[in-house]
Amino acid sequence: MSNECQPIAALTLNPSVDIAYEVPHLVADQKTHATATRYDPGGNGINVARALKELLVCAHSCCIVAGNIGALLQKLLQHQLDDSHCVTVEGETRVNATILQGDPAIQYEITGIGPYASELALAQIRDTFLGFCQNGFGVLTGSVPPGVDNAFYGQMVERIHAQGGHAVVDAHGPLLAQALPHRPFLIKPNRYELELLRNRQLPRMEDVASEARAIQREGIQYVCVSLGGDGALLVGPAGSYFAKAPEVAVKSTVGAGDSMVGGLVAALAKGQTADEALRLAVACGSGTAAQPGTALFSHADLEELLRHTEVTSLDI
Repeated sequence: MSNECQPIAALTLNPSVDIAYEVPHLVADQKTHATATRYDPGGNGINVARALKELLVCAHSCCIVAGNIGALLQKLLQHQLDDSHCVTVEGETRVNATILQGDPAIQYEITGIGPYASELALAQIRDTFLGFCQNGFGVLTGSVPPGVDNAFYGQMVERIHAQGGHAVVDAHGPLLAQALPHRPFLIKPNRYELELLRNRQLPRMEDVASEARAIQREGIQYVCVSLGGDGALLVGPAGSYFAKAPEVAVKSTVGAGDSMVGGLVAALAKGQTADEALRLAVACGSGTAAQPGTALFSHADLEELLRHTEVTSLDI
């Protein structure tokens, strides 16, 4: 992919340093020695920016940091992103931990809380972010720290659209529910998040697609629903599509959804069609699931992943 696309900025209000431990087996009340450890800059928006970098697409990453962990995060960002912008607040940036147990194969995830975001810091990072996405794509994703209201993403959707841009929201619960009335350009819930949003179970693919189409008709341009190892579907104004995920040996699902968002935004920012965007998104997500710990897919693996990602049109 080239850099010739609309401006893209990703906002991460509650970033983290992500630590992944690979262990043979956890034993209650006993010390367990890791066989491998990995440290990465974390937070959904940062992961989206990391994915875009692997796609050779330039993106601005805007986040709030704090304390010594925040200083470590900024050092990690220097190695993995080309254009990161941070606002510093009191406290400590959170640390998230992923534990990958080998026998039996189980993934455990623990997320921290994060520092309080003051009104001043919030205004600074908001204005920086809006300045970078302009009439391009503004990605709003992940949790918000203490001090930030659940209405924040909805308010940001309004601001992004007011300056001629496209708002992308990947969140769940009240953050997503309160953003929907503002009609973001794209949302990407997983099946469980969609069930919570619609207050019903969606056991069949037809159920998922039907609810996605209902939301899309409420004024959302694109609704992408990730289905884990099964793939994902995308409902848009020109049609509905399902992409079957390529078969990979899953090592960790951390960052897979963020990689999908990166693929969607990269393709749509370049003016590609919805089916092409979904194909790239699923390939990116599957590539990340095949990586250990908090690592993301590699650009070198994309061609092979795309070759094994099948997209079909749905009559919904």
